[in-house]
Amino acid sequence: MPLSLPVPGRYLRTARPWRAAAYLLSGGIIGALAFAVLTLLAVSGAVLAVVLVGLPLLAALALAGVPFAAVERRRLRLWDPGSAPLPDPHRDPDRTGLAAWARTRFREQATWRELGYAVLAATLLWPLELLAVGTALLLPADLLATPVLLALDGEQANPLKIHGITGYPEALLCAAVGLLLLPLFLYALGVAAAARAALARLMLGPGPADLAVKVTELTSSRARLAAAFDAERRRIERDLHDGAQQRLVALSMALGLARLDAPPGSPLAAQLAAAHAEAGLALTSLRELVHGIHPQVLSDRGLPDAVADIADRSPIPVDTDFDLPGRLPEPAESAGYFFVSEALANAAKHSGAGRITVTGRHDGTRLTVEVADDGRGGADAGRGSGLTGLADRVSVVDGRLTLTSPPGGPTLLRVEIPCVPKAPKIR
Repeated sequence: MPLSLPVPGRYLRTARPWRAAAYLLSGGIIGALAFAVLTLLAVSGAVLAVVLVGLPLLAALALAGVPFAAVERRRLRLWDPGSAPLPDPHRDPDRTGLAAWARTRFREQATWRELGYAVLAATLLWPLELLAVGTALLLPADLLATPVLLALDGEQANPLKIHGITGYPEALLCAAVGLLLLPLFLYALGVAAAARAALARLMLGPGPADLAVKVTELTSSRARLAAAFDAERRRIERDLHDGAQQRLVALSMALGLARLDAPPGSPLAAQLAAAHAEAGLALTSLRELVHGIHPQVLSDRGLPDAVADIADRSPIPVDTDFDLPGRLPEPAESAGYFFVSEALANAAKHSGAGRITVTGRHDGTRLTVEVADDGRGGADAGRGSGLTGLADRVSVVDGRLTLTSPPGGPTLLRVEIPCVPKAPKIR
């Protein structure tokens, strides 16, 4: 953690000297209180441990650094209010309740670092902080007040309690020395506060192990979130496929039968024909919506057949070539399918291509899908097109999207998704 020393000239023209004094003074007071609390917990816990009553007190002693560190992290804003807040290195417990919270805290390195910091602050730092504040403020103030003290006493003043001043020339000299020492001592106070804050950031911020745990938690959380969204999409698709779509099919059939019974050329026949057509359009729209959510063919038969299905519905001729070792994990298949779906939709809207080729391969560790067209090119993911959303969607499964699209074409979209094939089912 680099030590950021205050700039001498600017420092004295700001409120930072007084912030440094307040930071160190409050640190001295809190450290003294922490000394009292830690001593009380240690002594009472050790004495009562023989009758087991002291064990909770010793556990509280081990966790005493947690609230102390929380206060210290907030107190850093007193010295440097413009700095970013120091992140809390602790992770959330897996379960609710005091026992789960304590179990999580005992397993974290941050808890023991904070306890060490609390012990250091309660035994060594707080006297030094009070001594620094007292020296930096009281010593120059005592020298500056020498003429006033001499005037009040009438005979003698004793600056620093070590020298008797009986004349005003000496008293004014003392005041001048105090005036010169004041900025020097205030700057030294700022250096002490900066060093104290750097120590707090070093010991109370997230360490490499804490960051690694956080990254692992975030990765797992993102995977769970993506799986939950994918499951919800499949549920919606199933409800629409088995519910609303079947009812629309029944309605369309009923209207078709009603048209057969209506007198040809009558107003009723015309109205039934219009209603039948509208029901057909609604059914088509619903089927397209179902395909866009999560096609059943993807769940039942896998990525190659699902891609072939959307290729058949593309307005541009599409050649597909997949060579996969078997079924892949559902998140990878889903991401690959929607990549191809979005890429074909974008090509139909913007590329002016006459033919598209979709290929899929798996090298044992990752799925690679490419969509190439012979269109005009010039696609740019930075212009806020659907490519940005596509890249975001692929990133959910740790995939990587690359685009090659020079002006004049051709355009090649490539996605790589790390995954391993599913093990074949044993019958």
